[in-house]
Amino acid sequence: MYKLILILLSSVLALTACAQRPTTSVKADGNPTHFDLSSYPKASDKLNKSKADWKAQLPAESFDVLREEGTERPFTGKLLKEHGPGIFTCAGCGNPLFSSSTKFESGTGWPSFWAPIEPDRVIEKVDKSFMETRTEILCARCGGHLGHVFDDGPKPTGLRYCMNSVALLFDRK
Repeated sequence: MYKLILILLSSVLALTACAQRPTTSVKADGNPTHFDLSSYPKASDKLNKSKADWKAQLPAESFDVLREEGTERPFTGKLLKEHGPGIFTCAGCGNPLFSSSTKFESGTGWPSFWAPIEPDRVIEKVDKSFMETRTEILCARCGGHLGHVFDDGPKPTGLRYCMNSVALLFDRK
């Protein structure tokens, strides 16, 4: 019974932490990092694979989030406390998504960033699940679900890209 109450409480906290956000956003001007992205795939190099191919390639937790739009439990992700210099890439296709220079502690239990590394690296999509309207963030290269974005983040953008650790890999620079 205690576990059920804890799970329900976690779910309620997760939904309130991921509050509603308008579908229009203010993007950071230019590349907020000094990292060279030339060795990474371009967002325009689209990657299409079958569900079976993704399932064979990805660990179960990553497949659930990236391909089935799941969510990892808050405060469990391995990248939550990662603060070293580097680039956070899509765990499915290697697309560079976020710079460590835009990461901040949101207190929500998921890695949070105030801007993508480049605006065209992610796609925004209206998400009306869980009886609310949110803005889902997808990888622009492979279409994988990464998390959501909200308008309660720090300056300079005021945005909080709330991402799932299992949807990301960290490339230390």
